Amino acid sequence: MTAREAVRKEGCMNRFEKRPTAASEAQVQYLDGDFRVIRPGLYVLCAVTGAAVSLDEMRYWSVERQEAYASPAAVLQRLAGRVP
Repeated sequence: MTAREAVRKEGCMNRFEKRPTAASEAQVQYLDGDFRVIRPGLYVLCAVTGAAVSLDEMRYWSVERQEAYASPAAVLQRLAGRVP
């Protein structure tokens, strides 16, 4: 078995870092054009809808509010002030 196959079998991102085993919420710091994972997890919650957003699919967030959004519609709802 090659090293790459061993890593895939264990479910690791690399040899030194393991993926979270249970479905868990990540803690994320939102930056301009990027984000930093503070606590590993598989998803974050949308600040407007409460839907789980996979870190791999997360595209929308606010640096100022430090919030993630599930879709452009959720961003517009937040900006329009319809959500506290």
